[in-house]
Amino acid sequence: MSVKGILGLKVGMTQIFDPEGKVVPVTVVAVEPNVVSQIRTVDNDGYSAAQLAFDDISVYRLNRPEQGHLAKAGVQPKRYLREVEIEAGSTVAVGDEFGPDLFKEGEKLRVTGISKGKGFAGGVKRYHFHGGDQTHGSMVHRKPQSGGATDAARTFKGTRKPGHMGDETVTQTGLRVVQVDTDRHIILIKGAVPGANGGLLLLRKPARAEKVKVRVETVRSSKKK
Repeated sequence: MSVKGILGLKVGMTQIFDPEGKVVPVTVVAVEPNVVSQIRTVDNDGYSAAQLAFDDISVYRLNRPEQGHLAKAGVQPKRYLREVEIEAGSTVAVGDEFGPDLFKEGEKLRVTGISKGKGFAGGVKRYHFHGGDQTHGSMVHRKPQSGGATDAARTFKGTRKPGHMGDETVTQTGLRVVQVDTDRHIILIKGAVPGANGGLLLLRKPARAEKVKVRVETVRSSKKK
């Protein structure tokens, strides 16, 4: 009986020592209990999922529809509501709680968050353009150069131009759980994860099963003549 993901808040980064004495940079994620507030079914909604409610707040911070939705499910006021997949063969009910023990040490996961907003940025910073020649008299060190057809009366889709950078949904895959502390409700993840400190994170299990290399040994039998 389980779901494929939980919600947490990014606390920040630190470092710990592994059993071999090596320094491991980790991101601390606070994972308070996630409560199931609604169940999506194939018959009613066309798909199967569980809606998780996370992060306690005052009831006055919610509008009337949100208050009624959570009250109907018997769930205390929460700041965030997100849907996650249900594991095959599992049965999840409204009111079930999930915590950091959903993951185990050494398990792979993918983390989704909102990247840091960097405001208006040029092509060099936003898309790593090469830039112009750094020569005497050049006036186009960081200005965009040719961007395609110049006689068109419109801008082509996908053209890389200066504009708003960051503040987008980013998913980081291939991350590994270093430590799970159920007493303090935290998970330590190796490396960095998207978003600023205090941002909402969605921790999910890998989309595909990890590939395990299996060594096949061929036994040659000699036939007796």
